[in-house]
Amino acid sequence: MDKFLHNLDLGAKGLWFPVTISIILVLLVLLLPKKNISWREIYITFGIVGLATWISDAIIARALDLIDLGDPNKGGIGDILSYTFIPTSLAILFLNYYTKENKWKLSILFSVISLLIEVGMAYFGYMKYTGWSMVSSLVVFITAFAFFLPLHLKIIKK
Repeated sequence: MDKFLHNLDLGAKGLWFPVTISIILVLLVLLLPKKNISWREIYITFGIVGLATWISDAIIARALDLIDLGDPNKGGIGDILSYTFIPTSLAILFLNYYTKENKWKLSILFSVISLLIEVGMAYFGYMKYTGWSMVSSLVVFITAFAFFLPLHLKIIKK
């Protein structure tokens, strides 16, 4: 049990930030009215975006070592929440309000929110850049929100 608790990296600097953001975003997903997305589509989106996020983590943070979250030698609770609930919740919230008419407005808004979360994680010391940059993240966020998530929604609505 001690090893399990030690591996959760509960003493990581700035851990409170990803934990707080994760809780807030999950509560928003659960409590906000569903406008353009059903519970079935939420379920599918959670799985697809979660998988994509964990694959991205394996490549960007592990294989290429471009960022570190918490202790770089452990996959703590902050890593788990950051990769599981933050991107999936943001994707679900985006798709809930997405229409073709507001695509770019929402894409920019959610890209900025994602970037602010990343800046907060870096500011509070939970995330460290080791070769990645905010510009790289912004490109990834805009691509995900403006292109991949609308395509994902089109596929799952068929």
